[in-house]
Amino acid sequence: MMKKILFILMFTIIAGFAFAGNPSASADPGVDEIVEKANHMSLYQGASVKGRVDLRITDKQGRTRHRTLNILRRDNGEDGDQKYFTYFQAPADVRKMVFMVHKYTSGKDDDRWLYMPAMDLVKRIASSDKRTSFVGSDFLYEDISGRNILEDFHELIKSTDKYYIIKNIPKNPGSVEFEHSIAHVDKLSFIPVKIEFYKKNNTLYRLMEVEEIKNIKAMEDGKKVVYPTTTKSVVKNLETGSTTEMIFSKVKYNLGIGDNLFTERYLRKPPRDVMR
Repeated sequence: MMKKILFILMFTIIAGFAFAGNPSASADPGVDEIVEKANHMSLYQGASVKGRVDLRITDKQGRTRHRTLNILRRDNGEDGDQKYFTYFQAPADVRKMVFMVHKYTSGKDDDRWLYMPAMDLVKRIASSDKRTSFVGSDFLYEDISGRNILEDFHELIKSTDKYYIIKNIPKNPGSVEFEHSIAHVDKLSFIPVKIEFYKKNNTLYRLMEVEEIKNIKAMEDGKKVVYPTTTKSVVKNLETGSTTEMIFSKVKYNLGIGDNLFTERYLRKPPRDVMR
């Protein structure tokens, strides 16, 4: 899902309730604060989370393919390092495949592993591969765990009644295929609801959009809380005409997921509760 979808992430892969109403331009927070809150909303709600992801991939001829997987996330401290474990359930050609990420906020390259059961092979995914397609979808490997905010320069280019519009420029242009991105961050929730990716000559080639947000109830430190969570998002590749829809369901926060799950020993034989 699989950094950010999952975008998105992943589209996107989400909490912060400041600025209710219509704040004036003079009341706008600084761009760093906006980016940090949006990053928290996208990636850091709860100490852990588990859910089911359904991917529907449609090519320009209208042909569709599906992927179903379970995704688990565990945080190491507030808005700090994270670990992701993704187990594929269907279809048969990807069943039992596992994608695992150890994400670092210090600027160090993330560690990523892919277990391919057909070959019984564990493959390390190089940092140069993180901007490639995630299992044939329009989400990228980086979308699943999110893009590190330290990798970009950020500029608040516009503030509307509803959105903070942020321009993000990669600090290392040679490491990515895009020249800059534009994020529309909702002012009430700080959820990034649209991200546009541009190549040279300001050419839009990739678009990520949130289509549905649900409030997920959970317990946090013995108290009832609600996490607004992106449950449906779409990525469009305008160059190929392909589109991927991601549905996030069966979402549960703060399950007390152990750190030992996120190790190479479980890539081949995940625990039963991960597979269900």
